[in-house]
Amino acid sequence: MYIKCWGSRGSIPVSGPEYHKYGGDTTCIEIRTKNGELIIVDAGTGMRRLGNQLTIEGCHHCHVLFTHSHWDHLLGFPFFKLLFSPDADIHIYRCPFPGKFVETIVTKMMSPPHFPVRYSDLRAKISYHDGCPSSFQIDTVTVTPIALSHPNNGCGYKFEEDGKTFVFLTDNELGYTHAGGLKFKDYKIFCEDADLLFHDAEYTPEEYAESIEWGHSTYTDALDLAIDAGVKRLGLIHHNRDRTDQGMDHIVNQCRSIIAERKAGLICCAVGRDMSFTV
Repeated sequence: MYIKCWGSRGSIPVSGPEYHKYGGDTTCIEIRTKNGELIIVDAGTGMRRLGNQLTIEGCHHCHVLFTHSHWDHLLGFPFFKLLFSPDADIHIYRCPFPGKFVETIVTKMMSPPHFPVRYSDLRAKISYHDGCPSSFQIDTVTVTPIALSHPNNGCGYKFEEDGKTFVFLTDNELGYTHAGGLKFKDYKIFCEDADLLFHDAEYTPEEYAESIEWGHSTYTDALDLAIDAGVKRLGLIHHNRDRTDQGMDHIVNQCRSIIAERKAGLICCAVGRDMSFTV
């Protein structure tokens, strides 16, 4: 699998020279199967840039998954260029909840007074498919959802292909169990031996003391999860809206020091815009 980040910021997009390295777009992840099928996870503002690139490439076919429906994970959807192409074929999966939850969210988002273009005016062929709560298949990739510990709920995903595993757990609070969420040990089992894990790491431990129950983790909790689960590579994601490049670099250095002290075989980085990974 090929994985590329088009946005890794949390809560709201940001701009300025202090955010140049890791970017200011909110969450959007591209996954390519070995056959070249495109899976898009979340529709943050990074989805706009992804759509621009797909238009240049002449790519008109994609699969879309949502982790949850908070604004920072939806803001880019109305600006996704494939929606306005009659040649586009877009498959959207009914996650994080079964039924017509996704259809309702998407149609409400693209209706007055929220957006000037109505859902009914979109030119792409859009189809909806059953997904959560069970595992399902997209091309050669098996997708397994897991409940997130987050206000209003949501789900993370495990993507498996040819014995390789990528786990995506944004907006997941490891230090507090929300209604419908799971315990640390459950996420540990879910992540065991993953080749690559992206996990929410919005807060420092000091910041978290004033942000408990807000639905996000500290970088130390994310690191503990990765080490305990035997993960090979950890990508810190959902960066705090006020966290500068310098601040992110400091967190990464702290993580690498802890890894060295614990003699753990783990590679750690902060996920930034346009960074790519192969598993």
